[in-house]
Amino acid sequence: MDSKRVIVALDFPDAGAALAMAARLDPAHCRVKVGKELFVAAGPAVVKGLHDRGFEVFLDLKFHDIPNTVAGACRAAANLGVWMVNIHASGGAAMMRAAREAVAPFARPPLLIGVTVLTSLSDAELAEIGFARSAAEVVDRLARLASANGLDGVVCSAEEAAMLRASLGERFVTVTPGIRLPGDAKGDQTRVMTPEDAVRHGAHYLVIGRPITQSADPAATLQAIARSIAGGKASK
Repeated sequence: MDSKRVIVALDFPDAGAALAMAARLDPAHCRVKVGKELFVAAGPAVVKGLHDRGFEVFLDLKFHDIPNTVAGACRAAANLGVWMVNIHASGGAAMMRAAREAVAPFARPPLLIGVTVLTSLSDAELAEIGFARSAAEVVDRLARLASANGLDGVVCSAEEAAMLRASLGERFVTVTPGIRLPGDAKGDQTRVMTPEDAVRHGAHYLVIGRPITQSADPAATLQAIARSIAGGKASK
């Protein structure tokens, strides 16, 4: 199992703030995530800046469009040398296959991950937008579709990780946002879990933002999380 299981979400409004936080972290102990706000503000240069500092980057732009457009976006992401990129699994089989074909020729293609159901959404909110099934049922359906169409794994809540590991195997990657430390507020997340419990449920990678980036000592918090993950792994 990969020793760098924490992906620190650099959800900052500009490159200066993101790189300043990165300077307080050790790329030997974590990877980092660049999302929409930061990428729109700073562009590919911030990815290069993080690479120059030794970090592997998860480009979290959740591409969702017609197959040709998503294929081009994934190809551009692979050209940036990112470690992981994601697309919305709800874009359908043809879109996912196009994304896989776009990155396949690269010597080191990024992990291609499908977003299932956002961890901010509850069952009630899914019903409001027309989903008759529960979040877990929708996640299962989309994850199976992603696996069948060549994706490496999915983004899901830690609540669904064990289910997907049982149905799709240990090699199918689960990337889990909505990770909170004991006592932390949920913020805008709904389906949340502690790092230790997420690992017990079978999560491969934990996306953690505010609990680390808003702490007084981000490096120490990261080390504490790593210890809790080791405890969760040992007790599985």
